[in-house]
Amino acid sequence: MQIERIWTGNAYRNFHYLVACPETGEALAIDPLEWRLCWDAARTRGWRITQILNTHEHADHTGGNAGLVAASGAKVLAHARAAARIGGVDRGLGAGDVIRVGRLELECLDTPGHTLAHVCLLAHGELPALFSGDTLFNAGAGNCHNGGDPERLYETFSRLLARLPDATRVFPGHEYLVRNLEFTLDREPGNPAAETLLASVRATDPASAPVTTLADERRINTFLRLDSPAVIERLHETFPALEPRPDPRTVFLRLRELRNRW
Repeated sequence: MQIERIWTGNAYRNFHYLVACPETGEALAIDPLEWRLCWDAARTRGWRITQILNTHEHADHTGGNAGLVAASGAKVLAHARAAARIGGVDRGLGAGDVIRVGRLELECLDTPGHTLAHVCLLAHGELPALFSGDTLFNAGAGNCHNGGDPERLYETFSRLLARLPDATRVFPGHEYLVRNLEFTLDREPGNPAAETLLASVRATDPASAPVTTLADERRINTFLRLDSPAVIERLHETFPALEPRPDPRTVFLRLRELRNRW
């Protein structure tokens, strides 16, 4: 499997991805808002874009569909319940569906929360990869402002993402690493992994942002550190009525509430 991460440099701070089969040259474009960047990258690599995957229905992920379809003839794939809102979807997806790109196979995960019809793609293997859209960011979690539900987002984190292997590489839909690390350190001052990574990336070009693994995320992402005594202690300062030993769901929801206005 070959992965091309494309930094757009736009106001939304989008990442786009091409996932290509090295044997056939077929490629899948993920959330190609700036579709010409994807088209040019594929042509440079000698790949043919045959499919487009939208992780969810928001326009900053779907707005390039028409242009890329016109240029490439690619088929559009999205969550079955998002298809009507996106328009032009050729295949509606559900949990466990397999997307074939040449000889590659990627598994569709049903990951509601940011929206109620959101999918992530998981590539299995020795170096697994998660294309996480706006569900999981590097050191952060998606918001739920436009059609989402924080309770469902917690379920996605606790039942799906938390169980994936440590070696899973995380490829999110946007680059928010510095801001997310700052939030982690606001919630867990002195977190050594977050401090070290923030110092190394604060002044770097977002195009060079590191690709984290889930092992990294479990050290730096406060939304995956719900049992941390330091995180819980800091929450009590903000929410003094919080029970002494809050359950992980409550910790997650309080963190999401704080991040909404942080």
